[in-house]
Amino acid sequence: MNSELPSFKNLELFNLALTHRSYVNEHPGAGEDNERLEFLGDAVLGFVIAEMLYVMYPSINEAQLTHLRSRLVDETQLGKLGAELGLGKLMRLGKGADKDGGRDNPSLLNDTFEATLGAYFLDTGIEAVREYILKIFRPLAEKLVNDSLGSNLDVNQNLVQPQETFIDSKNRFQQWALAEYQTRPTYQIIDESGPDHAKQFTAQVLINGKVYGVGTGRRKQEAEKKAAEAAIKTVKLNLN
Repeated sequence: MNSELPSFKNLELFNLALTHRSYVNEHPGAGEDNERLEFLGDAVLGFVIAEMLYVMYPSINEAQLTHLRSRLVDETQLGKLGAELGLGKLMRLGKGADKDGGRDNPSLLNDTFEATLGAYFLDTGIEAVREYILKIFRPLAEKLVNDSLGSNLDVNQNLVQPQETFIDSKNRFQQWALAEYQTRPTYQIIDESGPDHAKQFTAQVLINGKVYGVGTGRRKQEAEKKAAEAAIKTVKLNLN
C-alpha cells in the first residue's frame, strides 16, 4: 500500500483520534478518548465503501455487495491498514495496554484507523475523506474480486457475474436454516472476557433453541461469524 496518513489542519483532532481509553484512564486530565470518533469514522467508511462498490460492480446483487463490503472493512483488513499507516507507533496507550502488545493489536489498530477517518471527516469534510478512502480501498476491492472471480471479472468494463463466493457464512447458514426449518437462526453472546483493549466474545448460534455452533472473536460480529462457520461444519454444508 502506497497511501499515507491524511494531512490534518486541526492537529488536535488527529491527536484525539490516537487517544485510547486506557491512556485517558491513566491521565485524567487528557480529556476525551477516541471512541466517539471511531463511531463516526465507521459510519463514514461504511457509506463511502457502499457507494464505491455500487458504482464499480453494477451486476452483483445486494448479498454479494454486503459480503464484499464486510470483507473490505473487517477487523483484520482495517487492523492491517492501521499497521501499514504507522498508527501502532502513534497511538496514545496506557502503560498496561502498551505492555500487553496494544500497538500490534488488530482490534486497537482497527479502532484507531476508524477514529482517524472520523477526525479527518470533521477536519476536511466528506469530499476529502471520500477521495482518501477511495485511493486506499478501490485497489483492494479490485484485487479481492479478481482473486475470487478470476476470469468472470472485467474491472475496466465494470462487468462481474454473480458468484456464491460472495455469500458469507452467516448468510449461507441462514439459507440452510430457512430451507430446512423455515426459520432464521438466532445468535447469542454467551461470554466476554479480557481487558477493555483486548476483549474476547463468545457467541452461539441456535435454531429452535438447539445450538449448532459456537465461535470466539475480538468483536461480537466476528464471534457470530465464527459460530456460523462452526454450524456449517456441524451440518456438513459446503461453503465453497
